[in-house]
Amino acid sequence: MKIKDRLALNFTLISTGMLLFVLCSVYFIFLKFLEADFYARLTDRTMVTAKLYLEADEISRDALNKVRSQYLVKLSDEVIRIYDSKNKATFIGDRAQYWTAEVIDKVRKERKIQFKDGEHQVVGIFYKDNQGDFVILASATDQSSLYRLKKLFKIMLATFIIISILLLFSGRWLAKKILQPLHVFMEEVKKVGSANLEFRVKETTAKDEINQLAQNFNQLMEELEQAFILQKTFVSNASHELRTPITRVMMTAELALSKERQITDYQKVLESMLEDISKMDDIITGLLTLAKVDLELASSHLSPIRLDEILIDLKEEWQKQNGANLQLTFQIDHEPIILANTILLHIALNNIISNAFKFSNNQTIECILESNPQQIRLAIQDQGIGINATDLAEIFKPYYSRSAQSGQYGEGMGLYMASKIISLFKGHIEVESTPAKGSTFILSFPKL
Repeated sequence: MKIKDRLALNFTLISTGMLLFVLCSVYFIFLKFLEADFYARLTDRTMVTAKLYLEADEISRDALNKVRSQYLVKLSDEVIRIYDSKNKATFIGDRAQYWTAEVIDKVRKERKIQFKDGEHQVVGIFYKDNQGDFVILASATDQSSLYRLKKLFKIMLATFIIISILLLFSGRWLAKKILQPLHVFMEEVKKVGSANLEFRVKETTAKDEINQLAQNFNQLMEELEQAFILQKTFVSNASHELRTPITRVMMTAELALSKERQITDYQKVLESMLEDISKMDDIITGLLTLAKVDLELASSHLSPIRLDEILIDLKEEWQKQNGANLQLTFQIDHEPIILANTILLHIALNNIISNAFKFSNNQTIECILESNPQQIRLAIQDQGIGINATDLAEIFKPYYSRSAQSGQYGEGMGLYMASKIISLFKGHIEVESTPAKGSTFILSFPKL
């Protein structure tokens, strides 16, 4: 059964159950009210009978019967009896016993009783008179109340059926309306496939469970997309970067085996192959490093971090491990707090600083930190060889390196990883450089 049908059914059952309880309560209260009212009328009947027959001594019995029939409307199946001290019916012309001695004695004992005998309601009173002690019993059927109750039952039954049907349809309509966003969500989810992992379901401004479900689904899709991108990137990079050295190794080996050669020739071939294999090892190391960083980027948790504290830690590390001088200048009017991941931010800044030291022959590097209400700006200045204008657009690409030109060693991954990490923290990085005079890396972050 669909959720909307279950909701509609449960809503109908609960509502009709409450309605049934209310209707039964009203019916029962009305029934008891009519019974109490009729008992009161029968009690009045017995008192009037006592006054007419027992206290009006000077009036004849026939005259009393005439007055009684004239001024008291006869009830349905009405029976009235007056019993003397010997429990014999008296005064009224119809002297049939009708009630047993046990009932009469009970009236004498309790002074007044009322009970139901089938559809008949019975009232009995004990009346003390100068002529003796008497028991008066009156019985009748409340036909008008029974008619009203039957009419009320039919009305309530029809009302219950009509309202139940209305509740069922209104419950279905309400469930459909409430679950409409879920239906839209399900239709959008059907559009997701391996070919369009960038697809995201629509999120609303409502703070309900369906919107939370959409947000969680989008977050899941974000992680899945990152995982697929990591896989594709790794495969693409591996196939692209490893094809050339592998091909060169194969060609060198085939060429060496094409004919017999001198030992020195074989040594040169092996040296060439060893060089290519060494490059392959560097490429594989770089690929694994890139995949690891991408994975950490995808699963990183951000928190408020003071940028000046990170720089102080880096200054101490470089001073302690390499004896390098990292000069810090803080021009901050507000606390330089950004939303980032401590480990990743440390990696990014350390890569930029390491690159600056490498291409400036370990000369002093200056870090200038500025802070204002809108953003935080960090400038890392070196006095190195600088970067050519043609190279500025390439330095943040993976595996791009100018290390060999300057006699240094590098895999071309440091600045690429730094730029990715800074982008993750909604930051921006740019470079200003003059060949032979040095470079300045400018990082800007939105202030928390």
